[in-house]
Amino acid sequence: MFTLYIANKNYSSWSLRPWLTLTQLGVAFDEVVVPFRADPRDTQAAFSAFSPTGKVPCLVDGSTVVWDSLAITEYVAEKHPGVWPAEMRARAFARCAAAEMHSGFGALRSQCSMSCGVRVRLDSIDEALRADLERLQALWSEGLARFGGPFLAGGAFSAADAFFAPVAFRVQTYGLPLGDPARGYAERLLELPGMRTWYAAALAEPWRDDAHDREVLARGTLIADLRRA
Repeated sequence: MFTLYIANKNYSSWSLRPWLTLTQLGVAFDEVVVPFRADPRDTQAAFSAFSPTGKVPCLVDGSTVVWDSLAITEYVAEKHPGVWPAEMRARAFARCAAAEMHSGFGALRSQCSMSCGVRVRLDSIDEALRADLERLQALWSEGLARFGGPFLAGGAFSAADAFFAPVAFRVQTYGLPLGDPARGYAERLLELPGMRTWYAAALAEPWRDDAHDREVLARGTLIADLRRA
């Protein structure tokens, strides 16, 4: 059975991607949560106990260790059907979309850090963030139109949806302005059983990470904190 090492569910967008892929597809795995430490050096030391890079997520399958969320996705796809769409054109689009999210959208990542349990009103949306949101809407709209929805590459959930799941939480946290097709897609992602499970666990976590919280509040005003800790 797989073992998936992840960090705090409230903050760790990278951890969410393989976790949601495995969960939504019904692939059995053991989950190990290793929370962030106050000192980044302590965090890296803790993560280095299982991950060659000292980062999460990390998948362990017997003697095989797979780090990086995209590499984990491809590894799981070799063993389980449904990770990517069966139809070739949809599969190509899904892989491109996931890869673009994996390496791009820098302004969205840096200015809207994931924190599932809070609601923040942004002070402003600069040109870089606006460009990322416009590209996001174009990409989502293309996938939904070409393959008929309700998921990004057709009628079934795939890893492409998992890669954009952290964006859905960001849309919820920051009230990001999106048109109807994109907003509807984000809402559908939030309603997935796996997403609801992740969100409930994020709210219930006993840990807070000051560095992440400062990063979230650097861009706007806190409206609500729904976390229970």
